[in-house]
Amino acid sequence: MPDGLPAQPQGLRLRNRRAVLSAIRRLRRAARVDVARDTGISAATVTSITAELVAEGLVEEVLDEAPEPGERGGARGRPRVLLRVRPDAFLVCGAKISEDHITVTLMDFEGGEQLNHVARMPRGSDSAAPVAGHLRAAVAEALTLLGRDFGALDCLGVGLPGFLEASRRLVHWSPCFRARDVDFGALLDEAFPCPVFLDNDANLAALAEQWFGYGKGVPEFLVVTIEHGVGMGIVLDHKLYRGGRGIGAEFGHTKVELDGALCRCGQRGCLEAYVADYALLREATTALDLGARPVDRQAELDALFAAAKAGDAMALSIFNRAGRMFSLALANLVNIFDPALIIFSGEQMRYDFLYGTRVLDQMRDNALCLDRPPPEVRVHKWGDRLWAMGAAALAIDGLTDRVLGSRANDQSESRPGRTGPSAPAY
Repeated sequence: MPDGLPAQPQGLRLRNRRAVLSAIRRLRRAARVDVARDTGISAATVTSITAELVAEGLVEEVLDEAPEPGERGGARGRPRVLLRVRPDAFLVCGAKISEDHITVTLMDFEGGEQLNHVARMPRGSDSAAPVAGHLRAAVAEALTLLGRDFGALDCLGVGLPGFLEASRRLVHWSPCFRARDVDFGALLDEAFPCPVFLDNDANLAALAEQWFGYGKGVPEFLVVTIEHGVGMGIVLDHKLYRGGRGIGAEFGHTKVELDGALCRCGQRGCLEAYVADYALLREATTALDLGARPVDRQAELDALFAAAKAGDAMALSIFNRAGRMFSLALANLVNIFDPALIIFSGEQMRYDFLYGTRVLDQMRDNALCLDRPPPEVRVHKWGDRLWAMGAAALAIDGLTDRVLGSRANDQSESRPGRTGPSAPAY
C-alpha cells in the first residue's frame, strides 16, 4: 500500500478488489479514473488496487487506440493508458449437459470465446458417474481441438437441468439422471483436476445474457428458457437470484392446473407439462397422424410445427393451448417481479406460437394494468452455445473470487499468469 494510505480491513479490501476487477471487465477498456467513477471507490484506492492486479498478472495496461487531441485541437496528445483483464491469465471451460449431448466452450479470462464443441451423449447415459465420464471426454476433445491439455485448464463451470443447490453442488432431481439427491460435485471433483462449479442451466442462461447478451448493463431482468423443460433465471440488482435455499426460480414447475397433466418431475399440473417439447409431443402422439414416425424428437417437433403452419386444426390446437398456458404463467411473473425486461431463450424459440403476438397480448391482458408500458420482451436464439457460455461465466466468476481471496491473504504473491504448485490453492 502506498505511503500515506491507511490500511484497509481485510473484508473491505477484498470487496474493493472484486469491485475494481469487475468494473474493468465490464468496461472492457478503462482508465483508472473511469474505474473510480464506476465503482465509487476513491482514486487513490483504485490506483493501489490496480497496481496489485497488474503485478499479479490479472490485469494489463494497454494504450488507448484513440487518444485525446492535444492542446488547441492540434496534434494528438500522449495516448491514455487503459486497463483490461488479461486474457491469458487463465483458461476456463463451460459445459452444458443435456439428455443426449454435451456442449462445451473454452474461454480466456477476459471472456473471449476460444472454441465451441458439441459431443453426443451415448444412449442409456442416465447415471451420474457415466455422465461425469462423458463430460470429461467432451472437455478433453475440446482442449485437444484447441491444442491444449488438462494441465492448461484452470476452472470448469457445468450446467444441467433440474433442481440443484449450487452451493452444495447437489442435484436433487434432473432428467439427466435416474437417481435423485446426487452428489454430482464429488463426481466432478474426481473427474477433473481443477475447481468445478455447478448450477442450474437456466441460471447460466441468465449469466450468459448478463455477461454477453441483452441483459448486459440491465440491473433487473428475467430469462425464460423453453427446451426439453421450462426454466427461469432471475437477475436482481445486477446479481443472480437463486432463492433462500439455492433452488428457487423453478418457473417450469409452477402449477397452472390442479391435478393436471403429469410432469416428468413426478407432480401434476406444472407449466412444463403443457409447454415443454415432451408435452407437445405427448399430445401430438395421441391426436395426430404424422405418417412415418421420425427417428428423433426434434424431427417430430419440426413435423408438428410444420403441420400447424400449414393450418392443421389439431396441430394448431396443441400450440394454442400451450401458448395460453404460457401467457398465463408469464402474466404471473409480471405481477410478481414487475420486470423491465424479459428475455426468451432456448430451442423452442424457433416455434413462434409460444411467443407470438397472441401470446404476448394474452400476457398483457392478464397482468396488472397500471397505465405504464408492459415489460420489454426480447427473443434470443443462441442455441446450446448460450448455456455453455453461461457456465464459463460461472467458472470465471468463481475462479475470480478464489484467486482474489487467496492473494488478498498472501501479500507476497505477485507472480503473473497461472499459479504454480507452490501458489495459494484455489
